[in-house]
Amino acid sequence: MQIAVLYGTETGNAEMLAEDIGAHLGDHEVTVCNLSDFDPTGFDPAVLYLIVTSTYGEGELPASAQPFGNAMEAAAPDLTGVHFAVFGMGDSAYPETFNYGGKRLEEMMKNAGAVMLGERVTHDASGDDLADDLAFPWAEAVVAIAEPALAA
Repeated sequence: MQIAVLYGTETGNAEMLAEDIGAHLGDHEVTVCNLSDFDPTGFDPAVLYLIVTSTYGEGELPASAQPFGNAMEAAAPDLTGVHFAVFGMGDSAYPETFNYGGKRLEEMMKNAGAVMLGERVTHDASGDDLADDLAFPWAEAVVAIAEPALAA
């Protein structure tokens, strides 16, 4: 199965996690790409998209995801047939904006017609879990859900 791990990061944590997820899913054909380098008109329905993003400031997308967000708005692509999942990273010490980066990307994708697989998972930097401990089982579960959907 082809999997693209797309990440949006401010400080590099989401990038490191995206790379780790890519390595963890090594039995598949996996690419890892910064959202700043991804054209929203380039989504391929034959590929599963795993989006890993942090949140920045007052609940905005992180710096590397902002160009993607702007391009999504400008291009308004039809993402019918595209499957994706979102892993958000944040800190519950900021409850008003906790994990809004992931929430915003989820909404953008759904509004463009893409199908979300599973629930958005959120990692809390103030919690006890390491991001990898949540992300690896999440990625495996999404891949298991996606296999029949993408094989059809």
